Order: sequence, then structure tokens, then C-alpha cells
Amino acid sequence: MKTVVFDLDGTLLNRDESLKIFIEKQYERLDEWLFHIPKDNYIKRFIELDNRGYVWKDKVYQQLINEYDIVGFTWEELLQDYLTYFKESCIPFSNLISVLERIKRNGGLIGIITNGKGQFQMDNIQALGIDKYTDTILISEWEGVKKPDPEIFKAALQRLEVSAEESVLVGDHPKKDIKAAQCIGMKTI
Repeated sequence: MKTVVFDLDGTLLNRDESLKIFIEKQYERLDEWLFHIPKDNYIKRFIELDNRGYVWKDKVYQQLINEYDIVGFTWEELLQDYLTYFKESCIPFSNLISVLERIKRNGGLIGIITNGKGQFQMDNIQALGIDKYTDTILISEWEGVKKPDPEIFKAALQRLEVSAEESVLVGDHPKKDIKAAQCIGMKTI
């Protein structure tokens, strides 16, 4: 194996823990407008509506405003708060840096393929301090294609100048990561 390509959310970034930390901080930061909602209810409902990141936050915040009669703050302002501050709550999975350092020490190349908004995902990668270990980063918004489309995997391999047989994809989603990478000949974890 010459190359390890990682998914970001749920693989390198402990998104579930990061989201819990962020939404708690958001509630505290904006409690002047949210005080009428019990903190635990706000956190729980946000996490439910977020659906593990598969619902973009514009929809989540619109629903929260409607359900909880939030006034004095728009869904756009809540979304901007998310875009601005989420990176401050990014939590890596255990041993993330030591794993990346070991791959690099052994001469391996490292890539990241992630679905999502370009600058938002790049901010999260930089917040984890892992951008300096990567040889390529592909973010679906900037690439114009998202997982599970095989083109995004092929683009990563092309940029890394390796074949699928020389690469392994590490991801958490059975279809968008694992099956998609296997379809182009990559090994998967």
C-alpha cells in the first residue's frame, strides 16, 4: 500500500462528540434568545434534526425556529454561527495524529475525501491540525462531485499518482465510502 485515503466526518473527526460540544456552546452563547427552551431539549432536538450530518443546517435551524418560536434571531444567523464556530469544537478520534505520523514515517501518501461545504470542511481539517499531513484533500463542493460517485475517488488517486490497487480507503459509511471505493478497486477499512 502506497496510499491511505480517509473520509473526514465519523472517521478522522469525531463528529458526534464535536456536534454535542458545539451545540451546547451555541446554546450558551445565544441564551439571550434561547433561554425559553430547556438546554437539553435544544441539544437533543438539534441532534435529531441533524440526522448525523445528512441534513444541512439551514433546514435544521428553520425547523428549530418554527418548533421553538425563536425570535430575535433568524435561521440565517444561527447558520452563520454554526459556520463560524463549529471548527472550535472539532474533536479528533483517539490517536489520530500518531496514526498519520506513522503513515508518513513509512513513506505513505495521505488523502482526504469528504462530502460537504468547501470552506467549512477545510476549516474543520485545519482545526484538527491534519492538513499538514495530507498530500491531497478533495471536498465535494469544490470538486463538483460527491461520494459515492466514483469520479471523486478517481480524482484523488490521479492527484496522488497511484493506482486503486496501491490504495486503501478508510471510512465509516457502508455505501458512500466502502462500497464506492471497492467499486473502483480500492481496498477498504
